[in-house]
Amino acid sequence: MMVHEFNLLRRILKEHSGINLGADKMDLVEARLRPLFKEFDFPSFAHLTLALIKPGADGLRSRVAQSLAVLESYFFRDKAPFRYFTEVMLPKLMERRRGSRRIKIWCAASATGQEAYSLAMLLAEAGSHVDGWSIEIVATDFSEEALRKARTGLYSQFEVQRGLPVSLLVKYFQKTGKGWLVRPELRKRITFREHNLLNDCRDLGVFDIIFCRNVLIYFDEPLKSAVLGRLSRQLASDGFLVLGAAETTTGFSPDFMPVPEGHHGIFCLTPAALAARSHRVAGQPREPKTEDQASLSIAGGVHQPDGHPASVPPRDDKVRAVELDRATVDLLEARARARGISVAELLAEYAASGISDPEDWPGLQLKS
Repeated sequence: MMVHEFNLLRRILKEHSGINLGADKMDLVEARLRPLFKEFDFPSFAHLTLALIKPGADGLRSRVAQSLAVLESYFFRDKAPFRYFTEVMLPKLMERRRGSRRIKIWCAASATGQEAYSLAMLLAEAGSHVDGWSIEIVATDFSEEALRKARTGLYSQFEVQRGLPVSLLVKYFQKTGKGWLVRPELRKRITFREHNLLNDCRDLGVFDIIFCRNVLIYFDEPLKSAVLGRLSRQLASDGFLVLGAAETTTGFSPDFMPVPEGHHGIFCLTPAALAARSHRVAGQPREPKTEDQASLSIAGGVHQPDGHPASVPPRDDKVRAVELDRATVDLLEARARARGISVAELLAEYAASGISDPEDWPGLQLKS
């Protein structure tokens, strides 16, 4: 693999997943992408990269990113959050939700499903204590392959040996010729959905608990802030955010603070975030529109929401219309998501800097 091919693949991974792959990972990239050669009939990496830069290659780009993404997961990983879930989060929420008797849990970036099944086992172990309650687990990931495995619930001997107590293995799995299969009654507790953390998540609804563990460590600072901003909007006012033990919201989001018990990686909303939320509910000035609320509609070019052609002012205060083909639109949207900014902000940066690298902006034309 040539260096420029490797750099293109690193950029594609960041645009589609937010992951910053190190410059020392060329061997890893080669190993993970070689299976795609047979799938797509590519003789070499040169043919793969050529196909990736062609218009309409967004599906292939996404497939490459999914192949390169880190999908590490195992049962009851870092036991402390699961103890806190059983001993603190669940009892507190059940006390507060006595009226509705409903709790919603989101496992974001759930990979192959072990985290979601770990929570489902804890709920099953609670037995009659949760009888009459609707406790919903929604597990999401951007990788179609990971979701297929999670929905199937089939794990190898090696996978079930990583963190899963033997007593729970025997109780909630059945042995098959190919490994261990999660029993149907446990699989029914979880809804698996495709979702990319780089995208808006409002259609998923509001959750009482959000697990988003060992994901932010792969993102740069602007993207960490953007993702935490989205998560804060989907968390109930008295809900809990669970990150990895080495992850923090400090410096990236003003909306979260550590829980009073001081558990590493577990957060709740700050008083300021709650006050801002109550002001919006009371009809006070609303927060600025998000990227998705103020998204540009595109049909033969970039347009404003009212249908008129969009324009961005460069530094000389002249206005230039920006016309994009569909392939470039897809590319710009991916790059904006990867940086945690809007397409309009990305275009404004581009207009201010001028055309410095035409190959980096295929299909874009400026008119004076």
